Amino acid sequence: MFLGTQFRARDDDDYRIMAQLGIEHICADPAGNPHDWTLDILKRHRDHLTGFGLTLDMIQLPLSSHVIEKQYSPDILSAGPERDRQIDSICRLIERTAQAGIPAVKYNLNIIGIPRTEMEKGRGGSRNEAFRWDKANHDAPPTLAGVLDEDENWERIDYFLERVIPVAEANKVRLACHPHDPYTPPGYRGVTRVLGTVEGLKKFVLLRENPYHGLNFCQGTIGEMLDNPADEILDIIRWFGTRGKLFNVHFRNIRGGKLSFMETFPEEGDMNMWKSLQTYAEVGYQYMIMPDHVPQLSGRDPENTAFAFSYGYIAALLQVLGSRGN
Repeated sequence: MFLGTQFRARDDDDYRIMAQLGIEHICADPAGNPHDWTLDILKRHRDHLTGFGLTLDMIQLPLSSHVIEKQYSPDILSAGPERDRQIDSICRLIERTAQAGIPAVKYNLNIIGIPRTEMEKGRGGSRNEAFRWDKANHDAPPTLAGVLDEDENWERIDYFLERVIPVAEANKVRLACHPHDPYTPPGYRGVTRVLGTVEGLKKFVLLRENPYHGLNFCQGTIGEMLDNPADEILDIIRWFGTRGKLFNVHFRNIRGGKLSFMETFPEEGDMNMWKSLQTYAEVGYQYMIMPDHVPQLSGRDPENTAFAFSYGYIAALLQVLGSRGN
């Protein structure tokens, strides 16, 4: 395991800061529409990061966490007329990713984005993202995907996996899918979030089962699915980890649980992140451990400051974990 990040650098100084803070592995994208990333673009991007001492371990496919109207490949989950063309474009991108020496890609199968309610006050006056079902807009309309029942949702996901997984396997590129964030009751905005429950995620990784088909395991999002994240999370890590389905870890925490939570810094939430890291080691996880969804701070560079704190926390845990094995 090693410290990583997916922080979107504003300029080269941010890459320099990452290296100065001890990061050597990164998930980072070239500019522009991923469908347009040529092999030359990917190689130049990889080489640019190498110049800062950073190894490009992962990029994002054109399937993001945004609401479907704002995505680069909306027809894949809406079953629109461009679905096959968009899937074929993703297959070719996976091939180019392998040719550029990038071992993994992350992606989302998301229709309604990341619903949140109003931000809440955290420690020292930080502003933290939250989701309270009793404050959510229960009358929010469906997206362009329309009303989609659970079976049809699974069929569209399977249609995608059937075509993409063989390409990933042939090119030895790991496909890391992010869970649906957060869990919402069936029918919210016209859909059932089938990857918004642990049982749904288990079904997903066993669907078209393949060693290159797994998860961008967001621990915070998993916690959002649970009645008692503190007690349940370790066994869930073990279930997916022992099956080799963890390809990236978003190491973030929450306070609360299903349908009522606030995001926190890693060490102040309900899940024990030290025990979590020990469990990732126990199951043989060997890729990036990275921060995600940090609280909003005050000051002149609030996001970089919050991420820097999280890098230090993860680096310290990894160091202690390593020293215990000596």
